[in-house]
Amino acid sequence: MPRKSKSGIGSTNSVPFGMSNKQMKRKKPINMDLMRTVDPLTENQETLFDAYSKDQNIVAYGAAGTGKTFITLYNALRDVLSEKSPYEKIYIVRSLVATREIGFLPGDHEDKSSLYQIPYKNMVKYMFEMPDDSAFEMLYGNLKTQGTIGFWSTSFIRGTTLDNAIIIVDEFQNLNFHELDSIITRIGENSKIMFCGDATQTDLVKTNEKNGIVDFMRILNVMPSMEVIEFGVEDIVRSGLCKEYLVAKAELNL
Repeated sequence: MPRKSKSGIGSTNSVPFGMSNKQMKRKKPINMDLMRTVDPLTENQETLFDAYSKDQNIVAYGAAGTGKTFITLYNALRDVLSEKSPYEKIYIVRSLVATREIGFLPGDHEDKSSLYQIPYKNMVKYMFEMPDDSAFEMLYGNLKTQGTIGFWSTSFIRGTTLDNAIIIVDEFQNLNFHELDSIITRIGENSKIMFCGDATQTDLVKTNEKNGIVDFMRILNVMPSMEVIEFGVEDIVRSGLCKEYLVAKAELNL
């Protein structure tokens, strides 16, 4: 006979009533119920949704303002918060600064990555139905506390293995071949990777580093599990002056 617990209920199941094994394991009370429904606005956004639903690894690159990162993060959040998926965490990876050396900054990698977390926090805010800002602040804090979203820089990812995770490499055009190679070889069991950025707009200045991006893209293009989606000016979803500027910039090849 099973031993009785202190509450007097004889059971070997430690999962509280109303919580799934996955929720208990990860201690994640937040689920998909509060998330808004986001639909694709352009043909390439629809292609990204479709590729994600087929569990593909994805490269989404091209014009700014096309929703590449937003759509990718939205799908990843729905996946991680779903009780039916194997994914438990989202890692957002990017280079923090041009020199990639952030050791002189105080704190651990989470503290240092706060330099670039604000845009992603703003994206997440539009993905949830919350009554006010304070309610969202509590929800976002819980998402981070329960480990749903984590932020990593290229300076900290070496030597790790990322299992049961969705890795979003944002602004990947600012990473050299060695960094991109180091990231993709960190992918472990039940994980997938998403690259977002614009391969034509890089902060890299050395010719060999720029050529490294081209070589990396050549590798991804021949991988069956990798869906490469190029976004153009026709996919820009920002309105007003911002869209007008981005279209003019693209037309002038600047």
